[in-house]
Amino acid sequence: MLKNKSGSFSVTISLCFVVCCLSALPAGRIKAGTNDYLNAGEQNIQAWREMKFGLFIHWGPVSLKGTEIGWSRGGERRGRTGKGSIPVEVYDNLYKQFNPVKFDAAEWIQVAKDAGMKYLVFTSKHHDGFSMFDSKVTEYKISNSPFKRDVVKELADACHKAGLKLGYYYSPVDWYHPDYRTENHANYIKFMHSQLREICSNYGKIDIIWFDGLGGSAKDWDSENLFKMIRQLQPNVIINNRAGLPADHDTPEQRIGKFQNDRPWETCMTICRQWAWKPDDRMKSFKQCIQTLVKTVGGDGNLLFNVGPMPDGRIESRQVQRLREMGAWLNKYGQSIYSTRGGPFKPGTWGASTHQGNDVYIHVLNWPDEQLTLPAIPKKIVASSVLTGGEASVKQTDEAIEISIPRAYRQEIDTIIKLQLDGPAGELAPVGLPSASLAFEKKIRASNVYQKNRHYGPDKAVDDDPATRWATDTGTKHAWLEVDLGKATTFNQVKIAEAYDRVQKFELQYKSGTQWKTFLNGTKIGADYSKEFEPVTARQVRLNILDSTDGPTIWEFQLMAPKEGSK
Repeated sequence: MLKNKSGSFSVTISLCFVVCCLSALPAGRIKAGTNDYLNAGEQNIQAWREMKFGLFIHWGPVSLKGTEIGWSRGGERRGRTGKGSIPVEVYDNLYKQFNPVKFDAAEWIQVAKDAGMKYLVFTSKHHDGFSMFDSKVTEYKISNSPFKRDVVKELADACHKAGLKLGYYYSPVDWYHPDYRTENHANYIKFMHSQLREICSNYGKIDIIWFDGLGGSAKDWDSENLFKMIRQLQPNVIINNRAGLPADHDTPEQRIGKFQNDRPWETCMTICRQWAWKPDDRMKSFKQCIQTLVKTVGGDGNLLFNVGPMPDGRIESRQVQRLREMGAWLNKYGQSIYSTRGGPFKPGTWGASTHQGNDVYIHVLNWPDEQLTLPAIPKKIVASSVLTGGEASVKQTDEAIEISIPRAYRQEIDTIIKLQLDGPAGELAPVGLPSASLAFEKKIRASNVYQKNRHYGPDKAVDDDPATRWATDTGTKHAWLEVDLGKATTFNQVKIAEAYDRVQKFELQYKSGTQWKTFLNGTKIGADYSKEFEPVTARQVRLNILDSTDGPTIWEFQLMAPKEGSK
């Protein structure tokens, strides 16, 4: 049998090894005849939730080109449309030049710990099919590069030594594998399951498996059998919702998820704009980073924050510095983040709140007026303090909670007020402030909607759900969004949040008779556009996008009435 070129001997040994390993494992939480393997145990989910902040890492040979991982690969994308910018024969051979001699797993782990992160998720295989581990079922892998070393193993060893929780991203999508989404797709499923078996068997304890199936179904990946195998090999693992099954948590991408405390969720987001490394990529400011973390945790989610290491194996120094700045902030104020839950006050333009035990932490990111007015709660505030310095005036009535702080003590990034209640804050039903936008829940229409997706309708730009948006088709350069306020209404401020910074030129118009008249012109919008202008009275208002690098996407469109007493 040793001479059998078909490989049957090695396959038999591999299967025997797995069966022996499974029989040697403790019974754990999986019971015969049940489907408990579909979800993690409550204790494991709770432990994952309490960590709040993790490091996502997208890395591979594509860093040599500085383009996006997977998506920049040319050639056919079975199951998807589009084509990447790098010819497939070039992309698929980048690994032959990939030699990241400055890669140091311990250094990466230290950066994560310095940032205050509690777990790490690394891309073991992306859509391009390249394996960053020494898989025995493919030759397209890191151990066949000039580097030769098993990156997944070195990261596992470093995480275990440092006490950082460990996770691996794995894409069920594979544009390299010859059988993927062909008549021989069953062969690909065997390959995929074999790779997951290797990951779950060869690298010690794994805390997270992070799939990215691009909307594929459970049938596409044989997910039920896959989950059963994974949880038998790693009984305490957390699995996300991207393999065709709900699994343990939701995964809003490049956006802060909506407030949701009945099911775990985790926002995955990049520190720059691209997942993989890109030279001179635009990086988020310290303020954006902290406020993203606060809003995510305030919505009862975790934040998985991504970096893309350089071709030589190092994380860019400016990204390291930004992460360490976040860690320094968490060293001071981490009690308001770690092991907390979102609420009882739902996030809004003013900020967010978190709670633990009898303590509520009010994170004020934008002071609306001289004071912040929050909804009333059926528990008594017995003490208050300001974590960020100074003293707060807190007045509680049956109608509201009023909080004010002298301007000298208001922080540009986050002013944190701690309220101590006379009972557990977790017993309170979450409450939110009414929307201050005149466009909220008003009739709205648009010139273009991306694939008619229910999360991307024109009305999604004016609702109070940060998880939805108005999106247009790829390639769209011009588009408009029109709001009917129902009657002639006076407003003097607009707030717009745009994804991807695609808008290059826009205008705001109101309808006068049969004509649209422009009252505000602009170029870039970005994630936090706000502008005051002379009061306008109109019933119909239009955001007219005149130029965009690609299909524009608007998360939020608000119109605000003049404040009382203003001219």
